[in-house]
Amino acid sequence: MHTIITPIITGFCLGASAIIAIGAQNLFILRQGLKKEHVLPILLLCASVDAIFITASIHGVGKIVEAMPLFTNILTYAGAAFLIWQGISALRHMTTSSSITLNDQPSQSLKKVMTMACGFTLLNPHLYLDTVLLMGSVSLTQPEESRSWFGLGAVLASFVWFPLLGYGARVLRPFFSNPLSWRILDGLTAAIMLTLAGTLLYHAAFAG
Repeated sequence: MHTIITPIITGFCLGASAIIAIGAQNLFILRQGLKKEHVLPILLLCASVDAIFITASIHGVGKIVEAMPLFTNILTYAGAAFLIWQGISALRHMTTSSSITLNDQPSQSLKKVMTMACGFTLLNPHLYLDTVLLMGSVSLTQPEESRSWFGLGAVLASFVWFPLLGYGARVLRPFFSNPLSWRILDGLTAAIMLTLAGTLLYHAAFAG
């Protein structure tokens, strides 16, 4: 039993450290959780994508991604463009919706929300660089018979964190009954997304 629990815990901790951070995807889930809008489909999508890529990394796909710098560069620029667009949208929303409260937040169709969730997930280069390469590299330090359990632990981290974030956001609903709170969230969202976009572009131009 010890030989199973240890790699599961190791994978869980590594997976949690990779996704529990203030980023574009988490802010998107937080917003949808506050609105109570299409939360379950979003959580299932994000966690399932993580599960697919983590499993692939355990089976050596990370080496393929590492050997394809052109793919990484294209993904980086696409991700930066998506983040810039979302950052500008958040800024526009912040400056034009000073009186909007939680109940006034415009609803969005499931198709639009899922499209945005796919963008925040699949256009995030860190999904490929951190999740695939990092998980793949660390998995190699595990005994071969323990790697599947290590991957299971990392997958569990996603299936625990995303529901906690999406449904736990409801605890903050009283705070977001104030229109100023939404302006602060929009400003924070814009700052984070534009900063992430700048970081991606800098890495592609100078650090790559």
